[in-house]
Amino acid sequence: MGIFDKIKHAIFGDDHGKNESVAASVTPITAGTTTPMSTAPVIVADAQPTGAGIAEQRVDTPVFEPRAAQQVDVTALLDSKAAASGQTLHWRNSVVDLMKALGMEASLIERKELADELGFVGDKNDSATMNIWLHKALMKKLAENGGTIPADILD
Repeated sequence: MGIFDKIKHAIFGDDHGKNESVAASVTPITAGTTTPMSTAPVIVADAQPTGAGIAEQRVDTPVFEPRAAQQVDVTALLDSKAAASGQTLHWRNSVVDLMKALGMEASLIERKELADELGFVGDKNDSATMNIWLHKALMKKLAENGGTIPADILD
């Protein structure tokens, strides 16, 4: 498990990300449900053409729709975790404090690994620049994965 996966797990929990596969992301809808997908026309090969030129038949098999991704208020969660840590943590602008709020190791080695995972191409020995980039990239990635993050933190 990579560093980003550990962060994502600490924020979203065990069930988040299971909807990445089709099998885990579908919810059956029983026949007769009013959804455009369940009444899609089917061309019947041996049917006589109707006025529209195609015979339509109702499909009475279950149809599957993706589950909605669970949204997580990242700000509230990290505020709570930072307060519970007993430390003064400025996670809103510090990747080190964000990792500490989640109970993770925030060593330079861990942050360099996270930088590799998130695609940092700068000098990893310039830790100040890397940390600023990491915080922004991490917030963006968390938002892409279902996190609710205010615009002022994403900037």
